[in-house]
Amino acid sequence: MSEEQPSKQGLAALRPRSQPRVPLADLVNTASTVDVGGITADSRLVQPGDLYVALPGAARHGASFVPDALASGAAAVLTDETGRELITRAGVGVAVQVVADPRSAMAGLAARIYGCPADALKTFAVTGTNGKTTTTFLLDAALRAAGHRVGLVGTVGFLLNGRPLAAVRNTVTTPESPELQALLGYLREAGADSVAMEVSSHALVLGRVDAIRFDVAAFTNFGRDHLDFHNDEESYFEAKASLFSPERSRHAVVNVDDPRGRQLADRIRRAGVVGLTTISFDDRAADCLVTEVEQLADGRLRVVARLAAREVDFVLSLPGEFNVRNALTAVAMLQAAGVDLDRAVASLAEAAVPGRMQRIDLGLDAPRVYVDFAHTPQAVAAALGVLPARRRIAVLGCGGDRDPDKRGPMGAAAASAADVVIITDDNPRNEEPAAIRAQVRAGAEAARRAGDRDIEVIDGGDRRGAIRQALALAEPGDAIALLGKGHETGQEIRGQVLPFDDAEVVAEEWADRRARGIR
Repeated sequence: MSEEQPSKQGLAALRPRSQPRVPLADLVNTASTVDVGGITADSRLVQPGDLYVALPGAARHGASFVPDALASGAAAVLTDETGRELITRAGVGVAVQVVADPRSAMAGLAARIYGCPADALKTFAVTGTNGKTTTTFLLDAALRAAGHRVGLVGTVGFLLNGRPLAAVRNTVTTPESPELQALLGYLREAGADSVAMEVSSHALVLGRVDAIRFDVAAFTNFGRDHLDFHNDEESYFEAKASLFSPERSRHAVVNVDDPRGRQLADRIRRAGVVGLTTISFDDRAADCLVTEVEQLADGRLRVVARLAAREVDFVLSLPGEFNVRNALTAVAMLQAAGVDLDRAVASLAEAAVPGRMQRIDLGLDAPRVYVDFAHTPQAVAAALGVLPARRRIAVLGCGGDRDPDKRGPMGAAAASAADVVIITDDNPRNEEPAAIRAQVRAGAEAARRAGDRDIEVIDGGDRRGAIRQALALAEPGDAIALLGKGHETGQEIRGQVLPFDDAEVVAEEWADRRARGIR
């Protein structure tokens, strides 16, 4: 999914409680005698004593919100020349510091205000089109098993040692730099010694992770996504690749089975300033190579890999070759960071990731149901390709107001891997749901006509109705994949976020069928 604004509820609380105030003159070239105790670019998150950063925006300049920031206790404002002019014209009395590019200055200021918390933590970053959430969850589980106290930052939310941080619902992969630095300070104060973080292409372009030099950063894969933000695939790739500069990471782990991964590894190798570990299923020259994958009787996978002149043998709870790669990425990152692998990899046998190939157990006589966040053509094909079933039923939607050109390819990917494709709504946002479904269905129908398999493509209408229809069509031994929303618990329609959780809805609909005596 494309980036959305994070929920404001609870974010303001995720700051170090013992935060001292810092003279503004120690941070910027100013004669002001003001002290600041925090920083934010969101007027709704301002706390007393904060430095409010007024950024230029697409619709309004952040300087328009200075009165709101002052009402909440802002001590000073950092902005550009346009912002200062707006503040002056408004006649607002506040200490104003002007810089040419306040966004680029913001991350470094935030790090210094909160005491450079990343420097006190072992930091792991994961970027790539797919697999970021799964890889960070595997890192989290493995680090905790090895005796570390771990923070996790990503699409699913913010966690400390496996527990969600209270009152926070996150809908953005990587928070803005002031909130991210404050969160890292909070985690450090709470005793964390390590952090696993998803780093989105948006975050890299917008400077959200500037002022952090990650100990280990990984590249999972590359596919079409977020072109509504990046405009073209080359810009999207370069955004990802920018994580692997010496200013942003010390060591890289790269999947060289991906063509863009090979390109990135070659670039890192030529530069010679960032350490490199390559992972692969096929390339015998890779530093980390899978040598054996065995399907166990309980559905889990036994994986054997060669890594740094030793053999690593572990059991993985998640299905599919793509999850083996995610696990291999995590293992290589742990090895690069000097973590005790023997203790760490034991945790992978039980690791689970919300909304990532999440099995929903409806009972012995029910179809197998999986919920997955797949929202790119590659992810759709990968998720459906590993379903253990006689017949595969895909329930698929695409988000509104986001990259419309991937809708047809997502439909085509579903039709190439499933026996029944039920097109439905994801988060329509401000678009007409039926129009989005038509674009997805057109891709699925084109793939159906071009293929040699007998498949069915259905417009399932709204999401609950589509799930109900999938259950009606399924028989024991079939598998249903509910794709696109994963861990999300709401559905955005015309500016409203309505409660909707795929896992809960499919359980409700199955219980209703049973209550009415329908198998």
